[in-house]
Amino acid sequence: MNLVRLRYADTPGLLDTTQLISGYQLQRSAFVGVASDTFPIRPNGGLAAQLQESPTFTFQPVTGDAYAHSFLRPLPPATLLPLAMGGLPIDVLMRLSVQSINMMSNNRPFSRNNGDIDDHINPNIGDFFELIHDLRLLQASGLLSIQLQQVAEVPGKSAEASHVYLGIASTRDPALLNVVARTRELLNFSPHDTRMEVVYGVGEPRPGEIRVLSRSMLSVLGQVAYQIQVPDDEVTSGSTTRHVDMSLRNEEKSLIAVHSGHEAPKRAFVSVFYDNYYYWVDKGDFESKVAFTITQMLFELSKTSQTPGALVTIPVSK
Repeated sequence: MNLVRLRYADTPGLLDTTQLISGYQLQRSAFVGVASDTFPIRPNGGLAAQLQESPTFTFQPVTGDAYAHSFLRPLPPATLLPLAMGGLPIDVLMRLSVQSINMMSNNRPFSRNNGDIDDHINPNIGDFFELIHDLRLLQASGLLSIQLQQVAEVPGKSAEASHVYLGIASTRDPALLNVVARTRELLNFSPHDTRMEVVYGVGEPRPGEIRVLSRSMLSVLGQVAYQIQVPDDEVTSGSTTRHVDMSLRNEEKSLIAVHSGHEAPKRAFVSVFYDNYYYWVDKGDFESKVAFTITQMLFELSKTSQTPGALVTIPVSK
């Protein structure tokens, strides 16, 4: 829903599910009798049962500091990169959550503004896409390693952030020799570096570092929302603007293809009804489903604990 709301410049809202109670009620009845007005006398009877389900959902609106932390704070690299260790495709992960790597920008022209923190970086995103494509090849071949180093807490001192390192192994496979060399070149690996620390930042990195400018969840959702194609009458009515990314190359298209129409979709992976239109991701679009699932994971990782506030309880009877 928030993707579509952002496409219409509507305010996104966050609700955190705090409680789910599922209540069940089973009613049973039986009777036995005889019919006295017939001859011979015949007994009769019956059995009846009824099962009633009454789930209750309790939601808590996310506001204040929790809203700023979950929605506006950039996702730390030490949180993002370990997801690739679990098998998530690193190219999709970085396209969604990373604004720039060193001097390579993922900031598309339609979302660039004067004064952006990375406005001094070359807006040509060709190197960025080449890098994440090669990283995916290295990940699939087992040559890419990501190491997370936890920092021990010291009593009386604030906890330090964890350190995350990216390593590229050497290979004798002739099909991957150029990929390894080019990736190390793009990331400024020296001949002696086996791994480099990934830090949050923008611009030219220091030796031994890879600077990653990660996005907030608002930016992640916004980048996808800006590329949703909307019906023409929604544009002419002034509700939103025309699709802004029509001329980009195939590799730069939106990761999540969102369709729209007046009729409810028959094969939808996820759908929502907004402003008299249905918007959905097709169940047969595997790439869009992967990107949407990763977006949900990022959203869960961005959440923070919060003190109880106003609660919204919705009982549902069946």
